[in-house]
Amino acid sequence: MPMTGAAYAATTGENDIMTAVLPPDTHQFKLGACTITVVKDGANVIDNPWETFGSNQTPETVQKLLAQNFLPTDKFVNSYAPAIIDTGSDIIVVDTGFGAAGRPRGLGRFREGLQSVGYKPEQVTVVALTHLHGDHINGLIEEGAAAFPNARYVTGEIEYEFWTDKAREGTPAEAGQKSVFANVVPFVEKMTFLKEGDQIVSGMTAMLAPGHTPGHLVFHLESQGKQLVMTGDVANHYILSLGRPDWEVRFDMDKAQAAKTRNRIFDMIAADRIPFLGFHMPFPAVGFVEKQQLGFHYVPKTYQFDL
Repeated sequence: MPMTGAAYAATTGENDIMTAVLPPDTHQFKLGACTITVVKDGANVIDNPWETFGSNQTPETVQKLLAQNFLPTDKFVNSYAPAIIDTGSDIIVVDTGFGAAGRPRGLGRFREGLQSVGYKPEQVTVVALTHLHGDHINGLIEEGAAAFPNARYVTGEIEYEFWTDKAREGTPAEAGQKSVFANVVPFVEKMTFLKEGDQIVSGMTAMLAPGHTPGHLVFHLESQGKQLVMTGDVANHYILSLGRPDWEVRFDMDKAQAAKTRNRIFDMIAADRIPFLGFHMPFPAVGFVEKQQLGFHYVPKTYQFDL
């Protein structure tokens, strides 16, 4: 595999201690005729989980659920997992990570990861955006130019109309709107706006999944009878969102609608026993769910795709 310029080892000079900057974590598996590559764009530690998840619960209730699942009760790790789908005829990027804006914080490593597994940004034919939050769109531009110069772009029609509407000005959504104008609007001439059921490429369709944002999409991929649902930010924690899908999440713009969508999408995934890729799930961000009384039990991917 080609290595990026950030992958190197050097001595500090004192006691010849080795320090290294390694390529970002990547994980690759087959789905029918497709090759799926997941890249860890980065991760950060966030304090006080109850301020993000279960905001309609007491902090003690959130902490109790974390403790029951062998997790720290005062912090959580949020990671970010854009993906590449290689169908053999198309190379599709699903969400783009933080881009250059995240690099001072150790984020924004998707482009580096894409190159580390042998793809060139110029080879990408489609960029599919589940929604238009910064951690999904800020990797669209590198050094003032298109990060994927030969790609066409797809995102939700409702999503784009919401973020570009002048009604966002002067509201809490204004900062997000500025990010959309900076990173997404420049590609409008190459953009296709999706509705429920629209096809992105053969075997890949869009499903409306609102709540986190008004026009959030999930993508359903099928190849040679194998299926995968790319759920974006429908659920953002494998315990606190999936285990308790009715709990409110601070980043969900319509919290009641987001809870309905979580239940609907993961009811479908559980009933059909198909895998999903969740942007904020523990890396490599792929797993299954089974229905439980209060929500869903997350089962991370192991060797199912290898046999």
